[in-house]
Amino acid sequence: MAGMVLCSLEGEPLGLAVLVVLVGLGLSLRAERKRRLMEDTPLSKALGVFIGEVALEGVCYLEKPLVAPLSGQPCVRYTWSVSEHWEREEKETYTDDEGRTKTRMVTCYGSDEIASGEKDGGFYLRDETGAVWVDPQGAPIETTCLFSEEASRGDALYYSKGSRRAVEGSTGERTFEEYGLLVGTPLFVRGRASERRDVVAAQIKPAAKTDIFIITTRTAKAVSAEWREAARFWGVVGALPPLGLGGMLVMMAGYGSSRWLYPLAVLPVALYLLLYSGGWAWMAFNSLIGLRQRVYQASSLIDVQLKRRADLIRRFVACVQGFREHEASVQTLLAAARAQVGGDPLKALAPGILAVIESYPEIRAQGLFNDLSKQLIETEDRIALARGYHNNIATFYNTRLERIPDSYLANFVKMKPEPLFEAEGFTYHPSAVAF
Repeated sequence: MAGMVLCSLEGEPLGLAVLVVLVGLGLSLRAERKRRLMEDTPLSKALGVFIGEVALEGVCYLEKPLVAPLSGQPCVRYTWSVSEHWEREEKETYTDDEGRTKTRMVTCYGSDEIASGEKDGGFYLRDETGAVWVDPQGAPIETTCLFSEEASRGDALYYSKGSRRAVEGSTGERTFEEYGLLVGTPLFVRGRASERRDVVAAQIKPAAKTDIFIITTRTAKAVSAEWREAARFWGVVGALPPLGLGGMLVMMAGYGSSRWLYPLAVLPVALYLLLYSGGWAWMAFNSLIGLRQRVYQASSLIDVQLKRRADLIRRFVACVQGFREHEASVQTLLAAARAQVGGDPLKALAPGILAVIESYPEIRAQGLFNDLSKQLIETEDRIALARGYHNNIATFYNTRLERIPDSYLANFVKMKPEPLFEAEGFTYHPSAVAF
């Protein structure tokens, strides 16, 4: 019936029907694009957060947590407010049965905010590998209720956070509410990582090129499911005018000799499906191109970490050689390190470094060696994480190329699968090493 009103052939605004179709179609494809971006972003570890689009899970924390004023709990952000309830007589204007305008007094109820406060800002997202600084800069964040209580004048809480002056018509009751994120709350963050300016580390903050920036207490699967439902809902909304027009043509065909209208009844729906298919193909193609570019970026991240390791190895070789040039085990490690710089097959060096440290306790006391070994072992971990990230996102891309209906589009534009990165001796080593 709604479609018939919108799409009437008797002079009703067809422009409104076209607008509903375009808005529904656009919002549906937008939600579908976000869902694909979410599902095509592998979860990263904090130590493996590199430059670009990332998604990670962890718990929020601050070295010096904020203390929420109402609940007294440690938080990374909070907002609180105090509202006082009132009841007062107010004038109301109405029209009587004879059309005359009159006023009368009515009892109204409401509440006024008499005090409030907030503290927000950045925080760390921590997992078992490390922590990443997250700077929301005003981005919407899903918080939880920390405190909610009603108080009357006889309660100690009544005047503790609010004015001692009552609002007009006060009922003598106030509502205290507080929302925030407790330290240790599990979060899911999806955004764009960049380099921090104050230290050599990554951060996640809003950027002009960010596809999705979301901070939520829900899981990635729950967010993806929400966008899937949104895509379906708006797709149906956009289909209502074509369905309404088709239904009206069927009704018109049922009268008199208008049987020829029956074939036309399917035309509006067919045109909508054609328009939706064209929009989906455009969205899916851009999504595949973006995913392929992220595979290339992931490959370059491995090269960045390998170059960092090569620089560290040169310094490490000079340091170790100054301590134990005559020892065979150290010579073996030096040979392996030089080979890494020279381009021999990639091999993790962390096991050899740890063996040297255990064999020569006096080396452990040297600050330079201690620092270089920590950096080198951490770099080995980052190389392994970069390799894993590359393989994960390449797998997502290759799976898209094989999944229907993406496979038809990929075959049409001749997209090819990307090979996975393989190397010898890559094993994940915990960064926390006792020296």
